[in-house]
Amino acid sequence: MTLTRRDALAQLAALAILPLPEWVPASSNPLDATIAAFQAGRRRGQWSSAEVTAAALARCRADGVAWHAIDALSDAAPAEARASDARRRARRMRGPLDGVPVFAKSIYDMKGLPTTGSSAEWARLFPEAVQRDALEIARLGAAGAIVLGKTAADDFAYRGNGTSSHTGQVLNPYDRTGTRTPGGSSAGSAVAVAAGMAFAALGTDDGGSNRIPAQFTGIVGMKPTFGLVPRTGVIPTWPYLDTHGPLARTVADAALYLAVIAGADPSDPLALTGAWNGAPLAALRDDALSSVRLGLAEPNIARPQMTTEALAVWDRAVGDLRLAGAIVEPYAPPVTRMTYRDDFTTSARVRGDVPPDANSPAPTANALLKYFAGRTHDPRAAVRRGYAAYRGFYDVLPKTYEECEPLLDQPMEHDSAGRSFARSRAEAVAMLDASMRKAGVAAMVYPTMPFNAPRAVDKWPDIRTTLSYGNWLGLPEVSVPAGYGADGMPAMNLSIVALPGEDAKVLAMAHAYERQSRRFVPPARAK
Repeated sequence: MTLTRRDALAQLAALAILPLPEWVPASSNPLDATIAAFQAGRRRGQWSSAEVTAAALARCRADGVAWHAIDALSDAAPAEARASDARRRARRMRGPLDGVPVFAKSIYDMKGLPTTGSSAEWARLFPEAVQRDALEIARLGAAGAIVLGKTAADDFAYRGNGTSSHTGQVLNPYDRTGTRTPGGSSAGSAVAVAAGMAFAALGTDDGGSNRIPAQFTGIVGMKPTFGLVPRTGVIPTWPYLDTHGPLARTVADAALYLAVIAGADPSDPLALTGAWNGAPLAALRDDALSSVRLGLAEPNIARPQMTTEALAVWDRAVGDLRLAGAIVEPYAPPVTRMTYRDDFTTSARVRGDVPPDANSPAPTANALLKYFAGRTHDPRAAVRRGYAAYRGFYDVLPKTYEECEPLLDQPMEHDSAGRSFARSRAEAVAMLDASMRKAGVAAMVYPTMPFNAPRAVDKWPDIRTTLSYGNWLGLPEVSVPAGYGADGMPAMNLSIVALPGEDAKVLAMAHAYERQSRRFVPPARAK
C-alpha cells in the first residue's frame, strides 16, 4: 500500500505523541517482574514463595476486588507456597513454575472451590465446592505452581466484554474513567496478570477470548494450535473451536506456562494425540527473528478502517520486527479474514459433505454431559439442573432439557457437521501451508485487533477482525503488545501466526519481537 504524503505526516504526528516504550520495570516487588527473576530472587534468598504468594493475595483483595477481576481465592495457596519453599530448600524443585503464583479462569474446576462460570444463576444452582481439579490445574499443581484461585469472566465465557452477572463488569486497569472494557471473555485473567496479581493465568479462546483482553490490557495472550491443550474439567463452550492457552506479561512466561498445560490426554476426544515436548520453550532466543521471512498479511489488516494512531502503532510494530532482524514482505494468504467462512462451505459442497458447523448443538451437549460426568455421580441430573442457565447463552441447543437429552450421548467427535467442519479446516490449512511454503514465509503478521478498548456499554466498531479466522483454522497465534495511545491505553497488539503444530516457533518469534520492542507498561494501582 502506497501512502500519500499527508498520510505519512499524519502517522508521524501520531507517533510523536505516543508514550515512550518501557519494559517490565525494575521493582523491589517480584510480582512486577518475570518468572525467571522471581526464581532467581528465591535462589538468592531475597524472598520466598510464601512471602510473594501472600503479597499476591493481598493485591487480589485490594486491586483485584476493585477491578472486579477475582471470582474466588484458594485457601490452600499459602500452604502450597510453603511446601514449594520446602522443596527449594531440599533441592527438589519440580521445574520453573514451582512456587509461582498463577490463576485459572472461573469456568475451570478447582478442588475446594465452587465453579461459578461467572454466572450468578449457575453459582446459585451449583454452590458446592467441587472435589476435583481440571486437567490443566492438575498439571500446574504437579509442576509446583501456586494456583491462587479463579478469575472473573463473561458468563460461561460466551462474550468478549468481561461482563459477569456474578462479579460485575470487570474493569480495565488502564482506564481511569472506569468505563472501558478489558475485553473478554478471559477478562479477569488478563487484568490479574497486567496488574501483577499473578505471573500468568489460564484463559480460553473460541473467537478471541484470550487475544481480545491481551490487547485491551497490553499483555501477551496466546491461542495455541487447536487440540494442543486438552480441556477436561472445564465448563464447555464450542468443542470444535475452543482452545486453551496462557496469558502473561512476557512471552517467555507464557511459554513456560504452555509447556506445562499442553500435551495429549485421552479424556478430551478432540485433543491432539501426538507427543508434546515443552522443553524448547524454557530457552527462547533473542535472535529468533534474524533473517526470518514474515508475511505481512495485508488482506487481514483493516487499514481503511483504522485510525491514524492505530496505523502509526502498527507501522512502528512492523519496524520493530525489521529491527529484530526479520524480513517483512507483503503476503496474500489464500484464505483470509474475509473469505474463510465461505471457503469452508465451498470445500464441503465440493466434497459432497454436509454443511460444516463449528457451533453444532450435539457436540456442546455431549461436552456438557462429559463435564458433569467427571464431577458428580449423577451427571444427567446436573445437566438438567443447569440447563436453562447454560442454554440462555448457548442457545443453539434445544429449548428444553427433554429435547436436548437425545443429543447428550452422541460423541462429539462423531458429529457429522463437526466432522465436516474439521475436514474443511484441514483443506484450508493445506492451502495455507502450500502458499506459505511457496512464498518462503515462516509466519504471518497482522494486528490482533484494529482498534483499542471501547467503553463496555458501547457496540464495537463494525470491523471484521481476524479473531475467529484463527480459531476456525486452528492456527497458533501469539499476541504481543505493540504500544500505547496518547490516552495511555494499550493501543494494539501484534499477532504472529503460523501453521498448526508450530507453537514453539511462533513463541520464539514473538519473544524476539518483544525483546526488540519492549512495549509493556504496567497500569497504575487501584486506589
